[in-house]
Amino acid sequence: MPSDIGISRAARMLPIGEIAARLGIPGEALEPYGRFKAKIALDWLATRREAGRGKLILVTAINPTPAGEGKTTTSVGLADALNRIGRKTMLTLREPALGPCFGMKGGAAGGGHAQVVPMEEINLHFTGDFHAITSAHNLLAAMVDNHIHWGNALGLDVRRIVWKRVIDMNDRALRAIVQSLGGTGNGFPRESGFDIVAASEVMAILCLAGDLADLRERLARIVVGYRRDRSAVTARDLKADGAMTVLLAQAIQPNLVQTLESSPAFIHGGPFGNIAHGCNSVIATKAALSLADYVVTEAGFGADLGAEKFFDIKCRQAGLRPDAAVIVATVRALKYNGGVARADLAGENVKAVHAGGVNLARHIENVRQFGVPAVVAINRFATDTEAEIEAVREIAATHGIEALPCTHFADGGAGAEALAEKVVVLAQAGAGQFAPLYDDDLKLFDKINTIARRIYRADEAIADSGVRGQLHAWEKEGYGHLPICMAKTQYSFSTDPALLGAPSHHVVPVREVRLAAGAGFVVAICGDLMTMPGLPRAPSAENMRIDENGLIEGLS
Repeated sequence: MPSDIGISRAARMLPIGEIAARLGIPGEALEPYGRFKAKIALDWLATRREAGRGKLILVTAINPTPAGEGKTTTSVGLADALNRIGRKTMLTLREPALGPCFGMKGGAAGGGHAQVVPMEEINLHFTGDFHAITSAHNLLAAMVDNHIHWGNALGLDVRRIVWKRVIDMNDRALRAIVQSLGGTGNGFPRESGFDIVAASEVMAILCLAGDLADLRERLARIVVGYRRDRSAVTARDLKADGAMTVLLAQAIQPNLVQTLESSPAFIHGGPFGNIAHGCNSVIATKAALSLADYVVTEAGFGADLGAEKFFDIKCRQAGLRPDAAVIVATVRALKYNGGVARADLAGENVKAVHAGGVNLARHIENVRQFGVPAVVAINRFATDTEAEIEAVREIAATHGIEALPCTHFADGGAGAEALAEKVVVLAQAGAGQFAPLYDDDLKLFDKINTIARRIYRADEAIADSGVRGQLHAWEKEGYGHLPICMAKTQYSFSTDPALLGAPSHHVVPVREVRLAAGAGFVVAICGDLMTMPGLPRAPSAENMRIDENGLIEGLS
């Protein structure tokens, strides 16, 4: 089978105007970026607010492993399959970040015959949204330091500045820095650091804002630091929100592309699921719901992170009600959870599938806590045996849902038609009783504990007096109603990435909390998780180059 990039290059893409026309989007609402991608004007999308609402389908997964799960690939395959069986369907995904592309994870445009295209452009600079977010975020950081340099009229305590800078690259050397060295003309030296752009509050704001006015209001609420009396200083106080909005005026418009089978797709926004809320933009999702009968979306990493945040943050803030969920699993990943070494995953091992199936079972139980009907998609590999597939079916059946093998990687949408038919049945049944995990008026630490106990099956979350005191102070300042965004390793239900399967009775240590007042949530950083990743020993960047024909090699 050809490589992902080879399949992508062989695709016959339709002009983006044709894709838009199928959705009823007029030419004047398109802002093309070349022949095969375009942004959609917000003023035209505003005219769709009274349009009918499609069915919203969430694709989530078991915890990621080196064996691979294929959540994005399944999302693409399902959207293509739904269109194949006559259901007008759109796909809404996050934009890939450059850091993982050049690090270990690779691109995020799907794979095999279930991809969004143009793959190379999507995985690299795309339409420049990440760069705009980087610029807006760092403009605010520059205005903080500039304000202090010119007299600090707002009385910012330089020891309590919380607004770091960001860059869209994995770079551990930037996690903790000392800035403003070199003399009085360069400002006041202080400790600071960088986060990756996907962890920026500006990214979260872009993805949760309802329109341009809401975007500016949310940007204005960003807390950059505190005075000596602990009162907050915001982007509005610095008069930065207007200029930040100017930088994001194009980025807030959703990006329209297509799959290999010409299914329309919005790819917009890119917060990570482990250190941020892990969902594409509300604007793109609502626009798709007004344009199609079915909308397939995904949330980052496993259901313990991405799906929980999709339900508790995105759906809560945007008033969305998901109609069905798809939980992606692979035989290989279940065997890995069952103790099989990566090098031995190709061999049949039904016992290991059952042993690792506890991870899948936990995710099924968790999704059902939100009242959303679900189905398991078995993303099938060529090495999977019928006995192993049957074992996955048995695990799902024990928990009252169906598991369907899918071959969309090899066969495109045709390989996911059975899954599509099942999703239609679930979505049309209307039996879901969706509700978030916790109420708004619960105390902030109680919300953290609720997630730890009900989703991670921990005995409790723990935090020192400084963290608890900060949460209490935010409650007194009126932020107690905000939801929680857990920043935690994606590899385990615990905070130990090596603890696979379905661990219980562990403890979730909350190391730090951050207020994202503009985004509208509180981030709880757990265990050793970093908001600036590092590159692996052998980063993907080592294998990338431009060949003699001017084509990119090494991008996957």
